[in-house]
Amino acid sequence: MNIRNQIEKYERDTLSPLAILSENTKGRRLNEEKCSVRTEFQRDRDRIIHSKSFRRLKHKTQVFIAPEGDHYRTRLTHTLEVAQISRTLARALRLNEDLVEAIALGHDLGHTPFGHTGEVVLGKLNPKGFKHNKQSLRVVEYLEHSHSRIGLNLTYEVKDGIVKHTGENRPETLEGEVVRIADRIAYINHDIDDAIRANIIKMEELPKDCIKKLGQYHGERINTMILDVIENSLGKEKISMGEEIGYYTEKLRQFMFERVYLNSAAKREEGKAKYIIEELYYYYLDNYDMLPEEHKNLYRENIFSKEDIICDYIAGMTDRYAVNLFKDLFIPKAWEKY
Repeated sequence: MNIRNQIEKYERDTLSPLAILSENTKGRRLNEEKCSVRTEFQRDRDRIIHSKSFRRLKHKTQVFIAPEGDHYRTRLTHTLEVAQISRTLARALRLNEDLVEAIALGHDLGHTPFGHTGEVVLGKLNPKGFKHNKQSLRVVEYLEHSHSRIGLNLTYEVKDGIVKHTGENRPETLEGEVVRIADRIAYINHDIDDAIRANIIKMEELPKDCIKKLGQYHGERINTMILDVIENSLGKEKISMGEEIGYYTEKLRQFMFERVYLNSAAKREEGKAKYIIEELYYYYLDNYDMLPEEHKNLYRENIFSKEDIICDYIAGMTDRYAVNLFKDLFIPKAWEKY
């Protein structure tokens, strides 16, 4: 018996009947020989971690654009916090930890530079619109190439969880539902932490009824929310918070939208970020041949529009790459005599 077989047997013996077993995956778009050591979902997790898109997350905005402090979250640290919360929930609910980890690590691969600001701008510029969850699916299905394949060729369940971690459509698996709720738990709490550090809000300004019910500090609130999800989801075919904790969680989320996400000093550079993305988009629309050959060579099939290809290029940029590219294209350089 190889190691993968032993892990699959362990899953059969220990996981909830509601869990997705690795051996029961609906499979990949292209069939592959199975690994003797790792399950299918473990292989997906590893492919995501080793992708270029995953590495770029460390230089992409979460909320604060180009923060100077070392302790502000980036899209990468957000992703790791979502993965940690997801695994805690999955373990308690006896769901497949490897599946939730793969979904969590891949859920924001398609995020733009400058956070949701970039997403909104590309959504307006591209005639087809733009959503980061759909772009994350596009990344793993097509844009991450290797010498042997187009895309990461992930399993159906991981791709389903990635594209449905936000939006109206619900994931087909409970593991996908876990990541969806873990994403919200993570960003509400770490964005409060960052906003207080940035002096955008003060601890005493947080809604007192929410703090009384959920906890005053970061770890306390996360613990309260996780325990409530476990209590209300164990053995059930739905992942959810209870009515009371869910109410105060949503009230805290609305507070963050009003005070931080929409109307705060954290957004003062947003206009500049929008301008950079708009100018880059229109530049490549008029100068399509100036796109890097490495990027254009990804499109072996003639089924994508010029606008889609440009959006793919911009969406894949880190904040600093977008800024530096803008400078190279539009800011005059000092004249030098050679």
